[in-house]
Amino acid sequence: MTLGTHRLRVLRHARFRRFLLGQTTSLLGSGMNTIATTFAVLRLPDGGVDAVGGVMAARILAVLVVLLLGGVFTDRLGARTVMLTADVLRFGSQAVLALLLLTGSARIWEVVVLAVLLGAGEGGFMPGLSALVPGLVPEGELASANALLGMARPVASIVGPGLAGLLVAAFDAGTVVAVDAVSYGVSVVALVGLPVAGVQPSGRGVFSELGRGWREFTSHTWLWVTTLHIGLFNFMLSAPFLVLGPSIAEERLGGARAWGLVLALEGGGAIVGGVLLLGRNPRRGLTWSVVASVGWAVPVAALALGLPLAWVTGAAFFAGIGAAVCTTLAATVIQRDIPAEVRGRIGAFDSLGAFALGPLGLALAGPVSGVVGAERLLGFGVLWQVTAVGVVLAVPSVRRHEATPHVEKRVAVH
Repeated sequence: MTLGTHRLRVLRHARFRRFLLGQTTSLLGSGMNTIATTFAVLRLPDGGVDAVGGVMAARILAVLVVLLLGGVFTDRLGARTVMLTADVLRFGSQAVLALLLLTGSARIWEVVVLAVLLGAGEGGFMPGLSALVPGLVPEGELASANALLGMARPVASIVGPGLAGLLVAAFDAGTVVAVDAVSYGVSVVALVGLPVAGVQPSGRGVFSELGRGWREFTSHTWLWVTTLHIGLFNFMLSAPFLVLGPSIAEERLGGARAWGLVLALEGGGAIVGGVLLLGRNPRRGLTWSVVASVGWAVPVAALALGLPLAWVTGAAFFAGIGAAVCTTLAATVIQRDIPAEVRGRIGAFDSLGAFALGPLGLALAGPVSGVVGAERLLGFGVLWQVTAVGVVLAVPSVRRHEATPHVEKRVAVH
C-alpha cells in the first residue's frame, strides 16, 4: 500500500464518500451565496449597506437561536434525520429567494425572513456533524474523515466567491442563489442515502435534555476550557483581524486584491493542513489542537508590525495550516470521548461557545481601534492568543489528555 493510498483509505467507505460529496457541494453553494445575496440586496429598490447588515444579522441570530434545539433533536431523532430536515429547509429558503430575485419581485422584508429560515437550517445542521461522522468510518479513521471534511470548507471559500462573482456579472444574483439552492438539494440526496441511526427516546422535556447536555459538557474540564479558549480567540483576535485587516490592506498593502490574496493563502494553508493530517491518528490530539491554535496569531502579528504583503500572506498560509490541525483534531477528540447519546448537544454547546462572542467582537473592533489604534488592538490580540495557549496547556486535563478507546461499536459500511 503506497503512502497516498494509505492516507486516503477513509474514502473506501461508500457512505462517507457520499456524505463528503454532498457536504462539499453544499459548502461551495454557501460560499457563492454570500456574494450573491449581498449584491442582490444592494440592488433592491429598498436595499443598501444597512439592509445588507440587517440580512446578515438576521441569519446569524437565527443560527444562534436554533443551535441548542438542533443539538437536542439530533440526540432525540438521530443526526441524519435532523440534518436532512435542515437541508430541506435551506433548499426551500434559497429556492424561494431565487424565484423572487429572478422575477424581480423581491422585497427586503422577504429577504430577511428567508435569511432567518436559512440560518435556522444552519443551526439545525451544525450539531449533527459531531454525531453523524462516527457512524460512517471506523474510530481509527475519524481524524482523516474530519480532515477531508475540513478541507472542503477552505476549498469552497476560495472557489465559491470567485465563481459567484463571475456568475453575477454574466447573469444575475438570482441565478447564483438558484445554484446555491441546487447545492442544498445535492446534500439532501446524499443524506437520504445514509442509514438512520437507532435512537432511544429519553422521555424528558427539551429543557431537561439541555440540562443533561450542559452537565455532560461542564463535567469535562478539557472540553469547556478549550471551547472557552476558541470563543475568546474569536472575540479578541479573529474579529479585529477580519474588521481591521481590509482597511490596513487598503492603506498600505494594495487594496482589495491584496486582502483577497491573504484570505486565499489562508485557505490554501488549511487545505495543506488537512492533507498533512490524512492517515494520521495522534494520541495526544487535544494537545496538538491547542498548540496549533497559536498559528492564528501569526498573520495578525504581521499586520500589527506593519510587515509587507509577502510576509502577511506567508503568515496567513501558516495560520491556515494551524487552523486545519486545530479544528480537525478538536472535532475528532469530541467524537471519540463523548458518549453518542449526548454528542449532538455537546456539539451545539461547543459551537455556541466558540462563536457566540464573534458578532460582539466584530461590532466592537472598529470603535475600539479608533480609540487605541488598529496596530495596538491587533497586538493585544496576539499577546492574548499566545498567553491563552500557554494557560490552556497548563490545565492538567488538557495537557494529559490522550485518546481513549470508546466502548460503543462503530461499524463502517463499505
